[in-house]
Amino acid sequence: MNLFNNKTLGILLAGLTLNCANIACVSAQNPVETNEPSADYKPAFAGQTRIAGVKTKTPLDITIINEKLENPWAISVLPNGGFLITQKQGTMVILTPDGKLSKKITGLPKVDASGQGGLLDVTLDPNFAKNRMIYWAYSEPQDKGVLLAIAKGKLAANETTIENQTIIYRATPAYGGKLQYGSRIVFDKNGNLFVSTGERSGSDIRIQAQYLNSSLGKILHLTTDGKAVANGPFAGKADAKPEIYAYGLRNPDGLAINPLTGDLWEAEFGPKGGDEVNIIKPGKNYGWPIITYGTEYSGKKVGDGIQQKEGMEQPVYYWNPSISPGCIAFYNSSSIAEWKGNLFVGGLGGSHIIRLIIKDDKIVGEERLLEGKGERFRDMVEGKDGALYSVTDNGHLFRIAKK
Repeated sequence: MNLFNNKTLGILLAGLTLNCANIACVSAQNPVETNEPSADYKPAFAGQTRIAGVKTKTPLDITIINEKLENPWAISVLPNGGFLITQKQGTMVILTPDGKLSKKITGLPKVDASGQGGLLDVTLDPNFAKNRMIYWAYSEPQDKGVLLAIAKGKLAANETTIENQTIIYRATPAYGGKLQYGSRIVFDKNGNLFVSTGERSGSDIRIQAQYLNSSLGKILHLTTDGKAVANGPFAGKADAKPEIYAYGLRNPDGLAINPLTGDLWEAEFGPKGGDEVNIIKPGKNYGWPIITYGTEYSGKKVGDGIQQKEGMEQPVYYWNPSISPGCIAFYNSSSIAEWKGNLFVGGLGGSHIIRLIIKDDKIVGEERLLEGKGERFRDMVEGKDGALYSVTDNGHLFRIAKK
């Protein structure tokens, strides 16, 4: 019994108590995933998928504080507790802490909003309170195709325009498809940028996730001017882009730094099944499209249909069938004590938020939140008030807080 050995393990854990660091202990239940997998592959280790389910004990207050956003894609928290949100068609909006529209920002570069493109991630400079600099990602139309561009600029005093807009990086090559840009931006502790790039989906280009002379299917490490951070894992290597930090990724729409360990975590879409969570280490190869726990959408094997290969990293955790992880966020507030240190994953196709409990870099418990809402959770962030906020494709801003 391949995958089902792990499923059975989860069932056997039901009723046991998880010894979870930095959280209140919770009772284990049956795995939250009950549907049959789309690929009957054996996990590399126990607990890599279908771990025991858990349930939040703290009573929660879940409200929609804005329901008039226009295809929101990313959300960042402003110093005053308000929010800066990108909208897919090419605008940004600023909301007050209680979710009311305050400003609309226009005059941004032209985006190709077809398919999965548009105005994508946005991140505040760590010194935003002083320099008002923001960084954003978008799909930029080219003469031949579209590519992911990273730009920066200063939020004007009137908060309706971005001044001194500059494109600092373009993820090449451009491609005619309109899918899988990746595009999350995260600042490291030294004020440099980690940027995730998708491999653009097409069967004719996805192998470039394995190529070190391509920007596609990578985690990049960039300065705020878009240059390679010095002494990267491929610095000085012939025919390799020095900005590449890690490679072999499919569509990494989730990127976040674990505040307890400083490690960079990533979540990405598998093909049909095999959605992954990884801890990103410099120079490592995460395998796509050589190894995967998913299949082609037709049901055929991807490549040779293998899940493990020497020199390629295993995911910390994976889902089969897919939940379509659109974003990840760590919860670091003490407001909901049992959530501290947990990783939250926004499901698009799965239409729920997943809570993952981590112990020693392994997943030891999984919970599904906001099921049955019919929402695609596009991005999440912890607010100044200790609540978890999430924007959805339906144009809603959810606030999830302690009751």
